[in-house]
Amino acid sequence: MAGFGWKLTRPFSGRAARNPAKASRPEQRARTIAPVEILPKWLLFTPMTIQWFWLGFKYRSITLPSVVNPGIETGGLVGESKFACLELVAPRFRDRVADTALVAAGADPEAVRLAAGLGYPLIAKPDIGWCGYGVRRIDTETELRRYAAAFPPGEAFLLQRLIDQPHEAALFYIRHPSNPRGRVIALTVRHLPHVIGDGARDVAALVASDLRMARNAADYEETLGPAGMARVPERGERVMLANIASIRAGGRYEDGDALITPALEDAVDALSRSMDGFHYGRFDIKFASPEALRAGGFTILEINGAGAEAIQYWDPKYSFLGTFRGVFAKQRALFAMADDMRRMGHRPIGWRALARAHLKQQNLIRRYPPSN
Repeated sequence: MAGFGWKLTRPFSGRAARNPAKASRPEQRARTIAPVEILPKWLLFTPMTIQWFWLGFKYRSITLPSVVNPGIETGGLVGESKFACLELVAPRFRDRVADTALVAAGADPEAVRLAAGLGYPLIAKPDIGWCGYGVRRIDTETELRRYAAAFPPGEAFLLQRLIDQPHEAALFYIRHPSNPRGRVIALTVRHLPHVIGDGARDVAALVASDLRMARNAADYEETLGPAGMARVPERGERVMLANIASIRAGGRYEDGDALITPALEDAVDALSRSMDGFHYGRFDIKFASPEALRAGGFTILEINGAGAEAIQYWDPKYSFLGTFRGVFAKQRALFAMADDMRRMGHRPIGWRALARAHLKQQNLIRRYPPSN
């Protein structure tokens, strides 16, 4: 397994990658949508699904990747508890995890908040989550109780301390169980949806002029209100439109591999090896500055397992070919690692159980309170 998976860090990325100076200009990226973002979801995922089933045929199991993280339900492919994933982190590393409390079905959310020592504002999010659905900033007890009342009955959700560090990123980590050390194979900076004022146009006009933001104008109006959308921000003023950085909400992803350093890898690897049964996944984090991140400073918001997307390929610099080639390589590496772990005695989840978990998650995200 020497060199396993490390080719994923530098995939072929088409024409833009051959002119990195041009591709890395922040002002260009801010007004450019990744080629894959214009595809309908069904068309985007069709080739990925076809390869997944081909690999399942090749390795004799379409659920084989569920073995890469024995400590996580379904290996983190789908439907896993976000709270359980955070709880895998050993106590000595808990200072790197945002304070989080589980509000079980039927529990009083305000009582849980007080017992956990969480103040307002805070973040409420589903325990079974995906792509930022149901994630809301909560500023008062009234808002918290409204969120709880709107949440699907019988389901748990999380309360998490609002981390005031200004930057957000995703760290993709892999460690083959036969290796004493893992690697951070990708780092993606996630930019919250925002517009920058020009002193003349109101927020609604600024949103309408940006192709990425315009698709979510109705959501932003719900968050900011008519008055917020009609306000004319000063020249250079940054107006935040949402509290989640998902592309679904208008966020922008930027390949941040240049921020990976030995110090950062040491910090991520030590924490990951403290998690029993975790070998493959993505850490969603906040950080204070690029310098702090390079030195190994970050706070974990969420841990995703085998189902974590390789979101670095949604950077606008990647071509269609570069994106699909990178994602396909990630799938092949995932199945290859899972095949090795099966030989070590791990057994994948059955396809019926995985299908039930998937259907439950898809049903829940349609019923969660709106995100903001």
